[in-house]
Amino acid sequence: MRDELKRYNHFLAQIRQFFSQQDVVEVQTPQLLNTPTTDVYIDSIAMQVNGDFEKKSKFLHTSPEIEMKKLLANGSGDIYQICQVFRDNEQGSHNFNEFTMLEYYRQDFDIHQLMDDITQLLKTLGIDSQVTKLSYAQAFFEYGDIDILNTDFAALKVIARTHGLSIDFEWIEDLQIFLFTHLIEPKLKDLSLCFIYDYPAVQSALAIVEGKVSHRFELYINGVEVANGYDELRHANEYQVVFEQEIEKRRTLKKYTPDLNKGYLEAVQSSLPQCAGVAIGMVRLFSEINLK
Repeated sequence: MRDELKRYNHFLAQIRQFFSQQDVVEVQTPQLLNTPTTDVYIDSIAMQVNGDFEKKSKFLHTSPEIEMKKLLANGSGDIYQICQVFRDNEQGSHNFNEFTMLEYYRQDFDIHQLMDDITQLLKTLGIDSQVTKLSYAQAFFEYGDIDILNTDFAALKVIARTHGLSIDFEWIEDLQIFLFTHLIEPKLKDLSLCFIYDYPAVQSALAIVEGKVSHRFELYINGVEVANGYDELRHANEYQVVFEQEIEKRRTLKKYTPDLNKGYLEAVQSSLPQCAGVAIGMVRLFSEINLK
């Protein structure tokens, strides 16, 4: 046990040293928030706290993203955070209700510069494997013989049926993700380090969209997804559109529908600086390092 604790402590120290050398500042942001996430498939854990003569609902953060972006909008410059995050209704061998996340943002970076930066971080941690970069469309072409950016919902359902897969999905993006999980992800196990980038526009989350693609990426190590990054949206009106769309989708799925996070929209009214950011699952990353 002690040896394992010391290895993890060294792992954290290496990460902090990497950022210190690049003048990326460590921050801490609130974990108990007034507003839950609007993400369609991530659920906040609600808490009841005592207020002024009444109990009030608060929500454990599912990511430090929103609070860190408030700092960026106020001139923080490059920042990172290592913290516990909390999510309700998590299922699967790699998903937990509580886990440790590293989130960081680099100003004036695009996703390709950020992918290169992450590669340097991994080298610092002892992972110096060959890096493969594939666009989402390229991955589907090479491993599934599917033109994912030009195949409509009905045609994707036909493809899913030919593979014996479910077609019970409300939106095309969910079927795209499902096909990726079943047809593409298993092939990524043969690639030590693989970045998948430029996802379909309908899977943009909070990333910038250009044409048919959103400028976001995921990192896979030996087939395990460990990171998710974006060219970040900058303007309050862009965030409002996404939040409203997510809230409406949650309503359609009969999930808890939060109010619009007006506090965040006010905080970024003057816009974020151009930046790219990434969230990295620390336990997944540490586990992959220990498997080397």
